[in-house]
Amino acid sequence: MTYERFADRLGYDRGMRILEEIRARRWLRIPALLMLVLLLAWLALVISIRPSNQRDWSLDQDRLATAQIKGERVLLRNVRNTRYRSVSDFDVRWEERRVDLTQLESLWYLVEPFSDWRGPAHTFLSFGFADGQYLAISAEIRKERGESFSPLKGILRQYELMYVLGDERDLIGLRANHRHDAVYLYPIRTTPEKMHALLRSMLARVNQLAAKPEFYNTLTNNCTSNIVNHIESIAPGRVPLSFTTLLPAYSDNFAYDLGLIATTLPRDQYRAAHQINEMARVHADFDSFSKGIRSRPLTPARSDRISGE
Repeated sequence: MTYERFADRLGYDRGMRILEEIRARRWLRIPALLMLVLLLAWLALVISIRPSNQRDWSLDQDRLATAQIKGERVLLRNVRNTRYRSVSDFDVRWEERRVDLTQLESLWYLVEPFSDWRGPAHTFLSFGFADGQYLAISAEIRKERGESFSPLKGILRQYELMYVLGDERDLIGLRANHRHDAVYLYPIRTTPEKMHALLRSMLARVNQLAAKPEFYNTLTNNCTSNIVNHIESIAPGRVPLSFTTLLPAYSDNFAYDLGLIATTLPRDQYRAAHQINEMARVHADFDSFSKGIRSRPLTPARSDRISGE
């Protein structure tokens, strides 16, 4: 049936209005199809990008750490121990450190919220040794020079993932004293066996990323999801699926409810008691920084809570 006959059957005015609507919709399909083609082309380009360890990296992320493990003895290379005057003014130091896994005695969980809206945050772990040494391990985006973090870019394969091994005075001091973000330090309930397994798992990942780069992903391969994956590798089912991998500022409450945080304080008090910004400021210029930020009763308790037993 022709458009004209169609119009005659419905009445001329009404038919012409319908005819114009049909013609308009046909034209609207063209930009919609064009947008779809452009979107598919862009997605193909994003998918085709490959991760690399060879880029013009930011000075504080220029080197990847590695771990040479021989029994219980570990040689760590490219441990970062930067001295900061401000966020943008600093002297990068890369060190070799030796640790004895038989001397590992404590595990600490750190949460750094960085928004007025509680949700976005950075999380990382620190391992304490009997000789007073602490090794912080932080899964982060590896920034190129001049680059900054964007959650959207983090979904679109724009950042590589790296594990920063660092001195606490660097990784914690940067966040508390120079970025001026709130930082919470929690002792974790665990056993020596679980601590050893967790550290070995993380060091294996350090070597894996040095050999084979990966893309960071805001949703699936971020700071908190990597910690959860390590815990799951040694204690399957210990950490249930949770939104806190996407909104990690809530992850301390989640850990508290799972019994992972070693505290006797009630839920409405424990968080404030573990904020360390004031102590980080007081001890900022001292080699005893790690001892100083723990100069309140935050003694790690040991149990088999992380194992789920």
